[in-house]
Amino acid sequence: MIRYELEARDPGCGARAGRLHTRRGPVETPCFMPVGTQAAVRAMTPEQVAATGSRIVLANTYHLMLKPGEELVAKAGGLHRFMGWDGPILTDSGGFQVFSLPGAEISSDGVRFPGRDGETLLTPERAIEAQRALGADIVMAFDECTPYPADRPTAERGVRHTLEWLERCVAAHREQDTGQALFGIVQGSVYPRLRERCARGVVEHDLPGYAIGGVSVGEGLEELKRIVAATAPLLPEDRPRYLMGVGLPEDLLEAIERGMDLFDCVIPTRYARSATLFTRRGRVRINARRYRRDFYPIDPACACYACARFTRAYLHHLYAANEILGTILGAIHNVSFYQQLTALAREAILDGRYPDFKQGFLGALSGSN
Repeated sequence: MIRYELEARDPGCGARAGRLHTRRGPVETPCFMPVGTQAAVRAMTPEQVAATGSRIVLANTYHLMLKPGEELVAKAGGLHRFMGWDGPILTDSGGFQVFSLPGAEISSDGVRFPGRDGETLLTPERAIEAQRALGADIVMAFDECTPYPADRPTAERGVRHTLEWLERCVAAHREQDTGQALFGIVQGSVYPRLRERCARGVVEHDLPGYAIGGVSVGEGLEELKRIVAATAPLLPEDRPRYLMGVGLPEDLLEAIERGMDLFDCVIPTRYARSATLFTRRGRVRINARRYRRDFYPIDPACACYACARFTRAYLHHLYAANEILGTILGAIHNVSFYQQLTALAREAILDGRYPDFKQGFLGALSGSN
């Protein structure tokens, strides 16, 4: 099980600094979790992920159910041993695939996903069972992630299913008694009253942690700010708050200001694969011709392995030559950037200066390289 320790709140906003105590060690918050959908963070070894300062990673239940199958992972000794990661692991339940995969058929029982090898029925009980077999430290309740835009009836159905399925997840989780921490998810699209209804229903279960879902499906930054500002205060102060699937650096900074603690997104590694690297003065398209003879680090303010050892010119060459090392170094740098961002945010919260920090960081990000 886990325990959340709230260490500080910034006096000028809702930003929080805390510590998530897990059976595999503490995690300082705010915290960014690299995404290892298929039990691997793209283009990085577990040692490289840890060297960025990452303490917890995310894997996806639905995809691991399909390949290689949760039974095989369990036989291998669980997800930690299977993927060679010693730190905590959070598994998504498959709820995001309800939104992202075409052809999903939603009913009160669960969701049917079409596939080449036949249909896959994912129910709340099945999601909990699979996550038990995977052996994650934090497991997510099965929910209906509502698309954007969504009319009110669609959003209401999502809230109804999310709450009904949570009841079944709690019951299945209680029966298995694995010591895993079950987090509930708040849905409701862009409708504040639906968000409030869902939050109150989820919080009634007195879970060890809570998440806000459905804000990384196309709403944009202004809607994200509005939804998080309305929803975060409805969640208990003494539990971790997880904003699912978010996002860009500016998204994290705005969500931290509004009281969120945990984040995950594929953006750092995905952008690395397309030669887009993050710096404190904005994004760098390292395959642009201007970097062909640039012998500075990717980001002079960064001390990651890629910045400490290599130049922009070398990264430019790697991407131009289609060498996989370019993606590897880019991923190391981007994940390191996100870890540095959340570490600096935490320091600013502990010092009581988060609004000034956020304003300065965002101002610098608007520059260009």
